[in-house]
Amino acid sequence: MGLRPLLSRRSAGIASTSLALLLGAVTAGYVPAHAAPLANHAAEHAASEECEPVHADAKARPGSITEHDPNHLTEAQVAARENELIELVEMQVRREGAAAFAPVAPASVAIPVVVHVIQENSSRAGGNIPDSMIYSQIDVLNDSFSGATGGAPTAFSFALQSINRVTNPSWYPINYGSSSERSMKRSLRVGGAETLNIYLGDLSSGLLGWATFPQRSISKLDGVVVLNESLPGGTATNYNLGDTGTHEVGHWLNLYHTFQGGCSGSGDGVSDTPAEASPAYQCPTGRDTCSSAGVDPIHNFMDYTYDSCMYEFTPGQASRMLTAWNAYRA
Repeated sequence: MGLRPLLSRRSAGIASTSLALLLGAVTAGYVPAHAAPLANHAAEHAASEECEPVHADAKARPGSITEHDPNHLTEAQVAARENELIELVEMQVRREGAAAFAPVAPASVAIPVVVHVIQENSSRAGGNIPDSMIYSQIDVLNDSFSGATGGAPTAFSFALQSINRVTNPSWYPINYGSSSERSMKRSLRVGGAETLNIYLGDLSSGLLGWATFPQRSISKLDGVVVLNESLPGGTATNYNLGDTGTHEVGHWLNLYHTFQGGCSGSGDGVSDTPAEASPAYQCPTGRDTCSSAGVDPIHNFMDYTYDSCMYEFTPGQASRMLTAWNAYRA
């Protein structure tokens, strides 16, 4: 699917500002207060013709073959996506009025989840992770999106519908952007726009995961791909508490990286995530890469830090996700 005409950085900023003004007029979501981190979690989190969807992320482990993010969005892509969201919100407001974007209670939107475990064979080394790791991942999603880890509560909860195990060596490992990835998703994806399909397996080029943004027409390629050993109890050192899943689902719900756009431009389109020049790795202290107000949001789920360092979404991110849900997936 082609992008709309390319827009300048200034146009991207105008699009983001216009969306904020529009959402302010129709009460796009809620702005909950921050909660204190739970004591028992603080130790872990201290610290048709199918249109090809825009991939939100292809996050790599530091030191791997692919250390850069091959799908970090350009200014033009961000501007086109923001303009599309404005258009969809305006259409919905004209049809339904401001009630379409009324505040909702935390965890009031239950997202059905279907997990596809892609295996080369029946061994753990071949991708056959136990159900217990998947159950733990769903618990992590619910904790992260409810604010139980110390961030803002969001509208979303997650309910596991089924686990689908598929042994297919031609799909293993899952290769980012490949014909085999497209074949896998077209064969396996189930449910409507509201259904979260998660694909687990070994991934190409040392990647931790990737996701698709919502778009006007949700295709069979929609979903989230996550390294199997990044689930809680997995072997991906420093990335095995389940926050890769949280990060990628954030993209699926329309969040950008906190470092999107660097220190200038429209950034991630969220006013309460301080600007950040580049991804943060590990769990740095005192990192402040932009001259604007606020230190780098290294504890945000949409950065690149260790799982043990991530614990929050912001109220602005919660509001943005709900707005996108209403526009694209409700």
